[in-house]
Amino acid sequence: MNHIVIGTRGSLLARWQAAFVARSLRAAHPDLVVEEKIIVTEGDRLSSGPLWNAGGKGLWVKEIEAALLAREIDVAVHSMKDVPGELAAGLALVAIPPRADVRDAMVSRSGAGLDSLPKSARIGTTSLRRACQLKAIRPDFEIEILRGNLDTRLRKVADGLVDAAVLACAGLDRLEFSGRISERLPIERMLPAVGQGALAIEARSDDDRVRRLAQTLNDAGTALAVSVERYFLTRLGATCRTPVAGYARLVDGQVTMLGLVGRPDGSELIADKISGKMSGRSGEAAQLGVRLADALLARGAGAILAECI
Repeated sequence: MNHIVIGTRGSLLARWQAAFVARSLRAAHPDLVVEEKIIVTEGDRLSSGPLWNAGGKGLWVKEIEAALLAREIDVAVHSMKDVPGELAAGLALVAIPPRADVRDAMVSRSGAGLDSLPKSARIGTTSLRRACQLKAIRPDFEIEILRGNLDTRLRKVADGLVDAAVLACAGLDRLEFSGRISERLPIERMLPAVGQGALAIEARSDDDRVRRLAQTLNDAGTALAVSVERYFLTRLGATCRTPVAGYARLVDGQVTMLGLVGRPDGSELIADKISGKMSGRSGEAAQLGVRLADALLARGAGAILAECI
């Protein structure tokens, strides 16, 4: 019973994340034997085209969740932003480690930041959320679909297939590509994806042994903030075809969350924020996330969501 199998995708970033969790588990439980198992997901098999036309977030997790349910692995490690609002039946998020930098980064071939890029610069991304906010800031930008793992996308920028790309700071920092960052974009200009910068540790909901082991990795503040964000996302009922962003931060027992829904072409952004005291109860997180979603829906976000289904 001192053995655990972690399931992960095979990309460099996914392997880093799994290795980080494995090291953390071994440090907390010195007698624990940790094994990693690579699982190929549908997202890994799709090499071209926009992800929002291929199934969205579930592309990166459903095969790993299937392996959990089949008891082929004991724990799954995901980027939280890739985890759908609704988990597969029988599974639960059992720990969320401390969050990394939540911001997006501009990585340009010339080293220029967002405002210094030339007119009609070609910006690579597969994210409607990023494309929407980029077009709202700079309507002249040409948005290009940029597929591939993080190292592949960096190479495409260096090779001139695009002038720049917008990527998550967390992944760049974790893989020691921080030197490639031209600008870390303030959240007020580029609101992150729900869960960005956080890792999700998922297990079977009835596996008390794994839950106890994983709890040593949980950061209560990060878990609470991410919970607010995920309730916000679930309440909106947004699909991968809708630009939605959300970020919650806990400071001295108070959570402040920013949320955004926009049209894919950036022609309309509906944004708001909400704050509330938190004692750590999940019901409070749900209430705050739902209230922010309802505020956006009341201002017209529902019409945008309906058009983007």
